[in-house]
Amino acid sequence: MKHVYPALLALFSLFFGFASYGQQAEKTVTGTFTHLPFEQLVRQVEAQTSYKVYFDPAVVDSLFVTLDARAWPVQAVFYQALQNTVFKFAIDDEHRVFVTKDVAINPALADDFYQTRTTAAVAAEETEPTGPSGRSHLVSVSEYKVYTIGTGGSGASRVTLAGHIRDQKSGEPVIGASIYSESPNIGASTDQFGSFSLTMPPGRYDLKIRGVGIKNTKRQVVLQGNGKLEIEVEEDIVTLKEVVVEAEKDKNVSGMQMGVEKLDIKTMRQVPTAFGETDILRVVMTLPGVKTVGEGSTGLNVRGGATDQNLILFNDATIYNPSHLFGFFSAFNPDILQGVELYKSAIPAKYGGRLSSVLDITTREGNKKKIGGSGGIGPLTSRLTLEGPLVKDKSSFIVSGRASYSDWILKQLDDKNFAQSSAAFYDITAHISHEINDKNSIYATGYFSSDRFRLASDTSYHYTNQTATLKWRHNFTNQLYGVLTGTYSHYDYDVTSQNNPVTASQLKYAINQGGLRADFSYFPNSRHTVDFGVSSQLYVIDPGSLLPRGEASLIRPDVLGQERGLESALYVSDRFDITPRFSVSAGLRYSLFQALGPRSVYQYAPGESRSEASITDTVSYGSNKVLATYHGPEYRLSARYSLNDHSSVKASYTRTRQYIHQLSNTASVSPTDVWKLSDNNIRPQVGDQYSVGYYRNFKNNTIETSVETYYKTLNDFVDYKSGATLVLNHHIETDIINAQGKAYGVEVFVKKLTGKLNGWVGYTYSRSLVQVNAAVTEDMVNGGTYYPSNFDKPHDFNLVGNYRFSRRFSTSLNFNYSTGRPITLPLAKYYIGNSLRVLYSDRNAYRVPDYLRLDLAINIEGSHKVKKLAHSSWTVGVYNLTGRRNPYSVYFKSVNGQIKGYQLSIFGNPIPTVTYNFKF
Repeated sequence: MKHVYPALLALFSLFFGFASYGQQAEKTVTGTFTHLPFEQLVRQVEAQTSYKVYFDPAVVDSLFVTLDARAWPVQAVFYQALQNTVFKFAIDDEHRVFVTKDVAINPALADDFYQTRTTAAVAAEETEPTGPSGRSHLVSVSEYKVYTIGTGGSGASRVTLAGHIRDQKSGEPVIGASIYSESPNIGASTDQFGSFSLTMPPGRYDLKIRGVGIKNTKRQVVLQGNGKLEIEVEEDIVTLKEVVVEAEKDKNVSGMQMGVEKLDIKTMRQVPTAFGETDILRVVMTLPGVKTVGEGSTGLNVRGGATDQNLILFNDATIYNPSHLFGFFSAFNPDILQGVELYKSAIPAKYGGRLSSVLDITTREGNKKKIGGSGGIGPLTSRLTLEGPLVKDKSSFIVSGRASYSDWILKQLDDKNFAQSSAAFYDITAHISHEINDKNSIYATGYFSSDRFRLASDTSYHYTNQTATLKWRHNFTNQLYGVLTGTYSHYDYDVTSQNNPVTASQLKYAINQGGLRADFSYFPNSRHTVDFGVSSQLYVIDPGSLLPRGEASLIRPDVLGQERGLESALYVSDRFDITPRFSVSAGLRYSLFQALGPRSVYQYAPGESRSEASITDTVSYGSNKVLATYHGPEYRLSARYSLNDHSSVKASYTRTRQYIHQLSNTASVSPTDVWKLSDNNIRPQVGDQYSVGYYRNFKNNTIETSVETYYKTLNDFVDYKSGATLVLNHHIETDIINAQGKAYGVEVFVKKLTGKLNGWVGYTYSRSLVQVNAAVTEDMVNGGTYYPSNFDKPHDFNLVGNYRFSRRFSTSLNFNYSTGRPITLPLAKYYIGNSLRVLYSDRNAYRVPDYLRLDLAINIEGSHKVKKLAHSSWTVGVYNLTGRRNPYSVYFKSVNGQIKGYQLSIFGNPIPTVTYNFKF
């Protein structure tokens, strides 16, 4: 027998030699290998021959080989090494060996491959189920395939690979996933459409794919020319539920952006909220540098900025009032959301129009594979979402609705004022996406919300939000694509009083904004990423009208003139990797604002305080005539230097301009707030921010830490004279003062991303100061010195923690502490001419008591059986577990000749909640 076996090997070698390589000679392998790890055998084969072996080290780590080779061909070596095992091998005509487990692959291509091969064929071959194990099996098999992209012979030194990364079950794009090669070190991240573009030299690459909520995977490609690769990935369902704030594990260190936080919907669902429903704005408030004036408010104060200095985008359309039900709920249904990005500094050049931050909220596209749905039932609201394909794998829809039924709770309260009140809201969101071909896609989104409430009086309030977005995405080449976006935003409110026919009236306000923008992304090579574009948006504001309601009403009609303005901008930015460790990003945005007629503008005597008495003239402008023009550059500069693989330092400078101002006589966002455009008398706001930060990851990037410090200057934002009238004021500029401000602070953030215990801790020390040092003494506030703004809260601490006991049971905790906000107090009373007067302190010289709150929730999931009609879960929670009566405000009343102070608390008791969620 010892002579028979070599003879069989010789015949085996001849067969494979002639079948695969014809008459081509090749080197052989010689050596005695005893219980040798497979990986070491591979090194011997590659050292003695021209073959290259591809395999997954984690899969073959338990495979050991014993054989005695005497000038054996490579085919014979692997046949002998892998016989009687679960491993298979295949060899192509370029001397590449592919070792796989359980699955044999055929590396040969059809003769007409380059003539008939298409991107669609690649995607179909990769994802179409052909065996009992189905789609998941084939997605994993794709890791072992070698995809040849493009045709050779062009002689190009660099080629571009483009494509999309999608979820293999739903077909939805995976946003923020990274695809990269380690040798050479070249990578990219997917955008909001799930697309990517990589430019690199021709050759063979192992591309690794990582991202939030997906299994790590890879693709083996041979780049011969420009081409496309469609990648489908599996959802990562793990025993220990993870909290992931940023998309890439090392993004905290390696990314250029600073002052940016990314939240996915899975993360946000773990944070306890007041009424058991996921609230994205409440979760955003737990991040460092983000504050609110008090409980029950959804107004964000970011790094010392006012609430109107935040640009809130919903699929690129502006939202003017992001709250429902007095601010207790955010305006966004969580079931339809994909994720949220908050930019606090280094704001990308494509964004503009606000000074402090950009909150970019995106929706899901909907399932392109099958019909599905989800929903929830809570004590105050219920919601339902339906989604599915219109044309399988090409177009999809998603529709979501939410409604409240809170009146029953108000009627249970002992206070008759509440028992006679009512409050309700609903919102509807719809989104459609359609892929026309591999170069063109369109997306459409519509949103509508409505709120009505009445608080123990004859006055009822009603306000609505409406937005619409239409996008067309076109791929010019693998290196250049553009997105044309049209948006429409509308916000209005009316306050109606009609119980008394004689005084029945209706107060109305509305703002409309229509915009058109074109954004382009160009990837010339792996070291540059260039973004550029142009935008324009038209504002039309109806500042207010008071009209009689009913024939018996004696109310005199009062209507303010309409305001119109056109804001345009163009921008360009480039990210440049100077070295692997040092990168810079530079951008320039140039904005132009024109206030338009028809309108009459008052002129005032110079050197005097603006008042009705100082009006010197009135100038009238015709329709679309320009009555004021403002313009200027907005700079974007940032840099990142990696100290090592686990730490980096970053710095940035940002200048922003804002041409629209929110006027409010409350500290928090109110439905009756109004917006005012810049004009001859009200200048635009300008802000500059300088930021520096240190970032470090620990324990294989599972713990992220950062320390950021910033300094901001704010010019020409609006403040108010004492006793200002903001509603139906025909000369509002007489009650407005141009103010200057500064803000500075330090933010510390620690995030643990994985494990049974996960979450984040954030601490912020910050100051927000205002100065009104007017040329006219009577317009000065606090003698022209700096004083705390209404939202100056120096200390802020947040802890969000999650602990998973098992696959079905977990608990979540949210703890918040912050300094009390500033207030102005009455100090004494005195008489002038037999009239009682009150002496107040300097503006914002005192503070309400500090704020502290603890929330707790228990999450109970149903069984994890794959084949179920619906998957469900329960969330049982307690908001304000300790029952602390946190002060929202302090107010004063004169009682029997004495001024007495009172403290108002929104939630003075623990609030238990139970929410049922389902998905099918």
